[in-house]
Amino acid sequence: MRVDLFDFDLPEENIALRPANPRDSARLLVVDPNTDRMTDHQVFDLASFLKPGDALVFNDTRVIPAQLEGIRLREGAQETSVSATLHMRADASRWKAFARPGKRIKAGDRIRFGYERDNACGLAWLEATVEEKGEEGEITLLFDVSGPALDEAIASVGHIPLPPYIAAKRPEDMQDQEDYQTIYAREKGAVAAPTAGLHFTPALFEALDKAGIERHFVTLHVGAGTFLPVKADDTEDHKMHLEIGYVSDETAEKLNVVKARGGRIVCVGTTSLRLIESAAGDDGQIRPWSGATGIFITPGYRFKAVDILMTNFHLPKSTLFMLVSAFCGLETMRAAYAHAIETGYRFYSYGDSSLLFRKV
Repeated sequence: MRVDLFDFDLPEENIALRPANPRDSARLLVVDPNTDRMTDHQVFDLASFLKPGDALVFNDTRVIPAQLEGIRLREGAQETSVSATLHMRADASRWKAFARPGKRIKAGDRIRFGYERDNACGLAWLEATVEEKGEEGEITLLFDVSGPALDEAIASVGHIPLPPYIAAKRPEDMQDQEDYQTIYAREKGAVAAPTAGLHFTPALFEALDKAGIERHFVTLHVGAGTFLPVKADDTEDHKMHLEIGYVSDETAEKLNVVKARGGRIVCVGTTSLRLIESAAGDDGQIRPWSGATGIFITPGYRFKAVDILMTNFHLPKSTLFMLVSAFCGLETMRAAYAHAIETGYRFYSYGDSSLLFRKV
């Protein structure tokens, strides 16, 4: 499909720079393409649109301080500032990363992160070798330490990589360390938050429990590729970056029980949806999953397991807007986004949310 079919104009004032307070007071646009209904609510109303026995699926990944700043150490060459955003762990000592300035970095370069020349106290740093250089500024970093020691070093010298549409308008601050993390975040490894989950609070969980709505957790470590624009003119020419995910035996079994008794699978966020659809077979059965997924969902995709999707509002011409268009229909989502823009919904990571029913 032509990528420009997924384009739309978004005024700057619709981009949220801070989340709603409290989180569950954010607006919720409920869209059902099967009845042509579109209604405005708040996230705290979520339980009223679900039924006892439905199951919410959350992504419990935890955002790590994956934005690293440093200098290139090349003998006989001038020091060059380097910015690297880690996006997928390859093994105990290696990470895939997007680097800037990408053109100046070569395989074999040494990079020191956390280094400050004017720091007489000797700030701790972390060094790595550029093992490989790929396309679009992607590199493979081989760090001098590995395992838990590498995790500690990254936590010491890195900082949370706010989405570019927020970082361009203001710097990261201490409040973001709390705001840009779900209340149930557990498994460390994400570069970006599963933002639909940012709306949940203990009070909302209590309301869902009282309504008989189940909660289940999967893990997909969201990568920085989620923010990359689609540069191809046709969706068939776009390459998705891989992300590591896990669906346990127990979770797969419980979700299949939900489906068997007539309950609905409600994914909180496109990340949990992509993982569940990766783990599901053509028979609709969800199987345990461990590994990388690069699933790219566009209109025409046949959904195997997911019935309802809760998700924030996405970038124009993004793979995520393509995904929701596949779920509800392109014309339905274009109308929904036009309504959201006109009525002042807040977009992107810290913005409002939507509850989408799959088109059948």
